[in-house]
Amino acid sequence: MPDRAKDWFLQAKRDLEQARSSKAEGRHEWACFAAQQAAEKAVKALHLSLSQEAWGNIVARLLKELPIAVGEGLIDNTKVSVSPFSKDRKTTNLLECA
Repeated sequence: MPDRAKDWFLQAKRDLEQARSSKAEGRHEWACFAAQQAAEKAVKALHLSLSQEAWGNIVARLLKELPIAVGEGLIDNTKVSVSPFSKDRKTTNLLECA
């Protein structure tokens, strides 16, 4: 099986570039989507570089499944408010509610 970690990481970098571009152009919904994609692909690249498969799109879960220590602060930073308009502003992992 070929090592695809580099491919995933390069795509993560491109997605991050898209997120920054979308933010600068005021397309915030696309900036958020591209940023989530960048995070997901970067963590999957790390999994692959450690000879481990990774499935799913919830970044916090992907981080927790790594065979190396990951700080809780980093995992907490992958969580966002489901809706800025919700009364209780429950926090969930990116795309977990999708």
